[in-house]
Amino acid sequence: MLRYIATRLLLWIPSVLLVMLAVYAMAYFGAGDPIKLIFLRAPGDVAYNPEKIEAIRDAAGLNRPFLVQFGSYILNLIQGNFGNSLTSGRSVWAMVSAAAPVSFKLGLCAVVLTAVVAVPLGMIAAMNQNTKVDYAILGSALFLWAIPAYVAGPLLMVLLILILPGGSVPYGWGGIFDVRILLPLLVLSFQPIALIVRQTRAAVIEVLSEDFVRTARAKGVPEMVVAFRHILRPVLTPVVTQLGLIMITIVNGAIFVELVFGLPGLGRLTVSALTNSDYPVILAITLIGSFLVMLSNLLVDVLYPLLDPRANDTMRSR
Repeated sequence: MLRYIATRLLLWIPSVLLVMLAVYAMAYFGAGDPIKLIFLRAPGDVAYNPEKIEAIRDAAGLNRPFLVQFGSYILNLIQGNFGNSLTSGRSVWAMVSAAAPVSFKLGLCAVVLTAVVAVPLGMIAAMNQNTKVDYAILGSALFLWAIPAYVAGPLLMVLLILILPGGSVPYGWGGIFDVRILLPLLVLSFQPIALIVRQTRAAVIEVLSEDFVRTARAKGVPEMVVAFRHILRPVLTPVVTQLGLIMITIVNGAIFVELVFGLPGLGRLTVSALTNSDYPVILAITLIGSFLVMLSNLLVDVLYPLLDPRANDTMRSR
């Protein structure tokens, strides 16, 4: 197991480098110029002084060739230096470390909510296959999957403004135990819940046809015991494999959810950095997002043999 994990970690290095290279290239060859944007927002006629713009570009090292800039960034990154924001001058690490806890807490709550809600609903739908209960759960899941976060968030905000007295809506961040987290948490969990409901339903339907389930039912074992003792563990195996896709969905959805509901997390910081063409901040957030997705995939590979011992043989062969 340790050898397998070490091998996967080594494979991360070229993957992360390729992701960083692609993002850096898009930022470098993109239309946005952060230095020019700073001057365009300045008062007076400062924005039309090309000499000052070029002087600041030289000081920031933005006039160097692309590969030289990228190599310098990677060397600084290895030393733990994420650089400074081109627009505010603040340390990128300070900006990211202040925003990351909000996004991590929200994402963790979304994963827990998804597991608590989606797995039981998927099992109920499968054990009542082709009934009204099954159709209702599956139809709701398809409906939730069809609504992206950037649509569900504003719609729920408008709905609450019309329903709540005084037009008060949950806006801002007060921690995971604050009532204002409920609405963004629901919006962020819509698509992951829909995904896991459908995956769980399909897995349970497949397991129900196994001999050990039919034997347990023939012996008169109560249906709840059959569900939790004989069906749940085999079902969790294919469900856990979707963790990487769930993480991607949550990371993407957090950008819109945090912006709509005023949460000071990485999503809101991403929008601000993209608007200002703030390359160091964009690269730092991309690195964190890539790390989270790869970590979730590694976690799946570690949990898979625990849920299905047959996978140990496959892992040994690697």
